[in-house]
Order: sequence, then structure tokens, then C-alpha cells
Amino acid sequence: MIGRIAGRVDYKGDDHVLIDVRGVGYIVYCSDRVLAALPRPGEAAALYTDLLVREDLLQLFGFPTLLEKEWFRLLLTVQGVGAKASLAILGALGPDGVSRAIALGDWNAVKVARGVGPKTAQRVVNELKDKAPGLMAMGPGRATSAEDVVIEEPVLASARAEPLPPASMGAQAEALSALANLGYAPSEAAGAVAQAAQDLPGAETPALIRAALKLLAPKG
Repeated sequence: MIGRIAGRVDYKGDDHVLIDVRGVGYIVYCSDRVLAALPRPGEAAALYTDLLVREDLLQLFGFPTLLEKEWFRLLLTVQGVGAKASLAILGALGPDGVSRAIALGDWNAVKVARGVGPKTAQRVVNELKDKAPGLMAMGPGRATSAEDVVIEEPVLASARAEPLPPASMGAQAEALSALANLGYAPSEAAGAVAQAAQDLPGAETPALIRAALKLLAPKG
């Protein structure tokens, strides 16, 4: 299993990058967002990778963080979601956005991904709602690097971009852990934390916990 590629960018295509690793070129398929963040040809780059094996095909898919790689693998478990759709969802939302959409049950957010219809988007939310908290608890993780070059999450101007940054995944993970320790169910806690993060962009852990507890408090 090839879990990481580090070398120099040879060229970037529409949906993939060729990375030269000591004279051997690896074609790595990436989302639009990840491709845009990669350096220019001739510069060092590194990606975590997932190798998909089919009867007549081997394909490498690349991600800047382990969290994004794990989301890719989890999305593939949903019926009707293949590698192309999984990359499209991650490209449109990023791992943070996917976490929030699933925790909030917001299938309309998933539907904005290219080639993903309403039925598929609903399946993604319904089938992964109880699994999302586990990945949220991972936190963002560190980006992989090549020769001290860190591939960071890009900040792109896009119609799909959010106007304000959400609370960091690290703060969300800590808030999620705190709510779990208080006895809340994972899916219930994840929904409250995601809503709190959306309502309070950039909030730190204590503020997220307070806001989530207010959302979870019995109404009336």
C-alpha cells in the first residue's frame, strides 16, 4: 500500500498531478481544491495517498492531511459514491465542511458537489451521521510535507466559499469530546457542536461547549 508520496511536481492536469519521486513518476488524482494548492512544476510536494485497486486498474488519490484521506475512505462506503464523487464532495466542501454538513443533516450542502444528486447527498448524510463524530474527534491533523514544504489548505475565492471561517476542527473535536464525557450521544453531540461552530465562527473550545449545551438543553 502506498500511503504517502513526496517528490517534485512534474505537471498538473485537470484532475491529477504527476509527482516525480527519484525518477519514478506517480499519477495522483486530487480534488480541484487540492490541485490548486499544490506548488508549481519543479517544486517539492507531498501528499497522503490512498490506493484503489480494481480488476484492471490501479489509481492513487492524494490528500494534504490524514483527516481528508479518512473522509475520502469513509465517503466510499456510501452506496453510489465512487472515487470521483468522493473527491467532488471533498473538493466542494473540504473535510471541515463535510463534517458540518453531515452533523447538521444538511444534504443540500453535499448536493453542491459536481455530479452528486439529491438522492446520493441524502444517503451520504443518513449513512454517515453516526460515523462523522469519530472523524471530527481526530481534529485537523498536520499537513504532510516534502523537503520542509508544507501543503496547506488553500484559501480560494469561490461561489461555494463560506463568508466567515468556521471554528477550527481542533476546537470542535475538543468540544465533541467534552459533550461525550457528559453523556451525550455522538450523533446528538456532533450536531450541536457543528451548529455552534456555524453560529460562532472562530470560536474557541469553551465558547463552543457553552453554545452546544444551550442547543442541547430541553426546550420549553
